[in-house]
Amino acid sequence: RVDFTEYLDVHYVPGTGEILIFCSALIGGGLGFLWYNAPPAAVFMGDTGSLALGGALGAIAVATKHEIVWAIIGGLFVVEALSVIIQVLYFKRTGKRVFLMAPIHHHFEKKGWAEPQIVIRFWIIALILAMIGMATLKVR
Repeated sequence: RVDFTEYLDVHYVPGTGEILIFCSALIGGGLGFLWYNAPPAAVFMGDTGSLALGGALGAIAVATKHEIVWAIIGGLFVVEALSVIIQVLYFKRTGKRVFLMAPIHHHFEKKGWAEPQIVIRFWIIALILAMIGMATLKVR
């Protein structure tokens, strides 16, 4: 609603009210999944779920016309994907590897970092990127 966006001093995008319901369903499904995915995990998402989730987030970004903001917020996923692309291209050209293993979180595992250490550091990076992304909404 326009009055809420004026009150909150955020950019109004017409026709995105329906997306709120979709986002709420994604959040609810994600929370339900995380409940059973907490260590020791009883349920694993797999490629089908993660690709569908990524596609849904991409569709939301396009529908709300905030593609750059979503790329900033999801910067950690961008880095993970780029690490694989760089590893494959570099290996095909030189026969050598840039990382010990790709994606990059496996590189850190191979360097001896504990899984909780990697997860917490990735959480911190994701939180910082989310704050930067949210701050860019005010730049318009």
